[in-house]
Amino acid sequence: MSAAPNGRGALFSGGLAALLASTCCLGPLVLITLGFSGAWIGKLTVLEPYRPIFIGVALVAMVFAWRSIFRPVQACNSGDVCAIPQVRATYKFLFWVVAALILVALGFPYVAPLFY
Repeated sequence: MSAAPNGRGALFSGGLAALLASTCCLGPLVLITLGFSGAWIGKLTVLEPYRPIFIGVALVAMVFAWRSIFRPVQACNSGDVCAIPQVRATYKFLFWVVAALILVALGFPYVAPLFY
């Protein structure tokens, strides 16, 4: 039984890191938009110093996911998950969703002052 890398772990890591990177800025705005208020919302910026680390982890994970998901089908064995077209299409779609999350995490601190 071969443990072929399928990119699922890298996609999950990249998505989690992107969410953590945007928590400091996007979290308070979403809560305020939903009607939550209070001084405790200001404490959500505690993750701000770690934002570059989370973005770095997300980008590295996306490189590994890219390498696993967008490799040629010829590199896959016939019984592996990466040889099934529907699974490949789903992973590619999820890859672009996570990439969009990372772009939001990268750009939101620059756009956020326009909303406050």
